[in-house]
Amino acid sequence: MKNYNYIKFVFSLLILSSCVNNKTFNNETALLEYIKAPKNGYTQSKTINGVDYTLTYRPTDMLVVQELGNSIADAKHSSLDVAEVRNKYNKYMYFNLSMSKNNQELLSVTPKNRNEFGAMVNQLAFGMNEKVHVYTPSKDTLEMADFIYPRMYGISRATTIMFVYPRDVKALNNKYINFTIEDLGLYTGEVKFKIPIKKIKDEPKLKL
Repeated sequence: MKNYNYIKFVFSLLILSSCVNNKTFNNETALLEYIKAPKNGYTQSKTINGVDYTLTYRPTDMLVVQELGNSIADAKHSSLDVAEVRNKYNKYMYFNLSMSKNNQELLSVTPKNRNEFGAMVNQLAFGMNEKVHVYTPSKDTLEMADFIYPRMYGISRATTIMFVYPRDVKALNNKYINFTIEDLGLYTGEVKFKIPIKKIKDEPKLKL
C-alpha cells in the first residue's frame, strides 16, 4: 500500500511538472499574471533619469483571443477558426513598451508648453519607427511591421505602445535580440533590453 501511494505521488508530480512546462493556461488572467512576473523573463523594467521603462513580450494567443471575442469562452463559440487566426498572428512578435514619469504618462508630465506637447504627440503617434530598433547580436536589423499608440488623454499612468516585428527565422536562431529606444528628449540616452529567443520560441499559450 505504501509503494502504491508513493507511485501515485510521483505520478502526480510528473503530471504537475508537465503542465508547468507546457505553459498553457485556462484563462487570460493567469496568462497575464505569468507574463507580468519578471522572474518568468517576459517583462523587463528599467528606470533612467526618473523615467520608468517596462518592456513586455505579448504572446500570440493574447492577440488571438482579442480577435475572437476578448475571452476564451467567446473564442470557443466564435465562427472563426482558431488555428487559422493563430497562424495569422504567429507570423509576428509583439512587444508592449510602457513609459512613465512620476507614475504618469509622458504627455502629462514631460512637455513644458504647447509646442513641446504637440511635438511629443507627433513623435509618439507617427515617429516611433525611427526611435525604436530591434536587432540581432550581429547587428542585423529587423524592420518594424507596425506600431500602435492609443491616446489615453491622461487617464493612464503610463504611455504604452505596442510594436510589431516579423518572426524572422534568422533572428530566432540567435540566443537573444536587442530592443532599443533612442532618447525621446527625456535625457535618458539610449535604453536597451535584451530579449532571450528561448522565451519567444517557448511562449505560453491559452487553452483555446
